[in-house]
Amino acid sequence: MVNIVSCYMSMLHKIMKLAGMHPKEVEIEPGTVIHFWVNNNNDNDDDDNNAKKKSRRRPALVLIHGFAGDGILTWQFQVLALRKKYSLYIPDLLFFGGSHTTSKAKITPRFHADCFAKGLRKLGVEEKCVVVGFSYGGFVGFQMAEHHPELVDSMVVTGSVLALSESISSKSLERIGFSSWPDYLMPNSVEGVKVLLDIGSYSFPWMPKVFYKHYLEVMFGNRKERVELLEALVVKDEDVTNHQFKQRIHLLWGNEDEIFNLEEANNLKGKLGGKTELRVVKKAGHLAPLERPCAFTKCLVKMLDSLAIDNKHASG
Repeated sequence: MVNIVSCYMSMLHKIMKLAGMHPKEVEIEPGTVIHFWVNNNNDNDDDDNNAKKKSRRRPALVLIHGFAGDGILTWQFQVLALRKKYSLYIPDLLFFGGSHTTSKAKITPRFHADCFAKGLRKLGVEEKCVVVGFSYGGFVGFQMAEHHPELVDSMVVTGSVLALSESISSKSLERIGFSSWPDYLMPNSVEGVKVLLDIGSYSFPWMPKVFYKHYLEVMFGNRKERVELLEALVVKDEDVTNHQFKQRIHLLWGNEDEIFNLEEANNLKGKLGGKTELRVVKKAGHLAPLERPCAFTKCLVKMLDSLAIDNKHASG
């Protein structure tokens, strides 16, 4: 039987190419490759009109996904709304999509942040960009903002926190009824996939059992490496530092998020300071970008417009 999820991904890639997106592989260092989806106006061409192209270049927007799927699957709906206004850069996390590494280093959000920053420079991003980070992608985004401030102008974070401390981790796991993140995020059964999506959503639509079976077959490769990503994510409470970010950072949350609930969102808002705005997508869980794409994208566009206005005032 044909795998319906595999067919959907193939169709999605074709649709994205028709929409002006195309894949690029960037070698960060020997053995480490980051796969990006970018739109056509992002090519770093060296020709006589390069200066004119730079002057017309749209603002760079980086969309970083979480563990629900690869980059283009996670952000498929937002791409169609944002592609004409922004130069889009959608990287795949290592061991997702087309990104891979043979590095023996611990693959942490900081490792990802350094890889993405270098990859963006190689793709020709010369000015500051806006980063949108979802779930694990939020951890990476915070690391990019902290360690690459010359690259990150501002951020929108959805369903994430500054760092996954042991205390936050234990509260979240207790709330969803799991003992570890790999147990939840790396299911090995059809029922496990169903539970993953049900917990991540406010109201996941009915799907036939074969959907979950095919999703399991396609979306959970590189199991050993992904489990190691999750194990490297949790940090001791005493190792968490409250970095004072210079960038504007806004928060966009599903009001029924069970993984990082609204209490965590408000705690994060308090840590980030008074200029941080928190917007809520109603009837949405952790997977808000996929579950309520229209409402989520509408809020995201408003936040991005607000950040752009703030930046103009600051530079003016």
